[in-house]
Amino acid sequence: MTTYKDSGVDIEAGDRASGKAYAHAMATFKSRKGMTGSAVAEEGGFAGLIDMGGFYLVQNDDGTGSKMELACAMRKFDTLGYDLLAMVVDDAICTGAEVISVSNTIDVPKVDEKMIDSLMAGLSKACQEQKIIIPGGEIAEVPGATTSPVWNATSVGIIEKGRELKSETIAEGDAVIGLYSSGARSNGFSLIRKILSTRYGEDWHKQPWKDGTWGKMLLTPSIVYHAALLTLLGRFGEERLVEIKTLTHITGGGIAGNFRRTLKKSGLGAALTDLWEPHDFYKDLMELGGVETAEAYRVWNMSTGMLAVVDPADADATVNGLKKQNIQAKQVGVVTKKSDILLSAYNGSKLTF
Repeated sequence: MTTYKDSGVDIEAGDRASGKAYAHAMATFKSRKGMTGSAVAEEGGFAGLIDMGGFYLVQNDDGTGSKMELACAMRKFDTLGYDLLAMVVDDAICTGAEVISVSNTIDVPKVDEKMIDSLMAGLSKACQEQKIIIPGGEIAEVPGATTSPVWNATSVGIIEKGRELKSETIAEGDAVIGLYSSGARSNGFSLIRKILSTRYGEDWHKQPWKDGTWGKMLLTPSIVYHAALLTLLGRFGEERLVEIKTLTHITGGGIAGNFRRTLKKSGLGAALTDLWEPHDFYKDLMELGGVETAEAYRVWNMSTGMLAVVDPADADATVNGLKKQNIQAKQVGVVTKKSDILLSAYNGSKLTF
């Protein structure tokens, strides 16, 4: 049996470290109390809100993680910008905000002009599709500090006061809408690499998988949900067409771990009985690595990349609105009074988180 911890990632330790880091971050909030730019405490949130008087500025950071290792092995960098963008803007939109800009930093042991050009061309293309600008960035050549490129970004968004998404608005019986993810996005790659390198060696990405290779499949770029969701939420100053109550980006920590962050303040739980069928590559990874069902759902998105909570009367409008934007969506469950998250796995297993 292979676990995320076996691959070098300890989710519980990461959660504890995040809690300590946020406590130190919160210590800075008092320095701007009563001033423009004061902070809104939102422990466990997907992005930080800054009070600008008439609106909130929303800011957050993330990176491509070890998916970059796969891109380097395949010498293919043109799609990784979608992963970088998705990691930050699909976190930011969980507040309801429209992202207006992203900056990025690339730390490299040695500058590779072709790689940089390909990475940035992909990011530029993804940003243009989402109507987001790149006002600046940094390329840092740091030999000795890193042996492989590290690509991170910061997103900045805006939202009118009173329009931010709040878990306190969730009610028992609300519909949970799941947005389909065609790939692993940029999460859980340490476990993926551990499984495949143990089975096939360092050139695992060249091994055949269906009509292609494992590398080609796993380099599938992330779907960026941001712009599609904004057609329902409304961009800054636009009318809101659907009253989405909350959004949850399914990143590291899996479906239940991330949804718990959203549900925490409501004190409610959920029954997720009709999640998307996981892509075949997940099933094959589970078999190759002996990954238990609960561990798979704890680490990977299992083909459900985002969860939206809406009033049952708004479920059809949410699903149909997203489908018009070429995002596959369906109702995958309901909010429950009991605080547990009950999850029906694709193989018939009943999991409780």
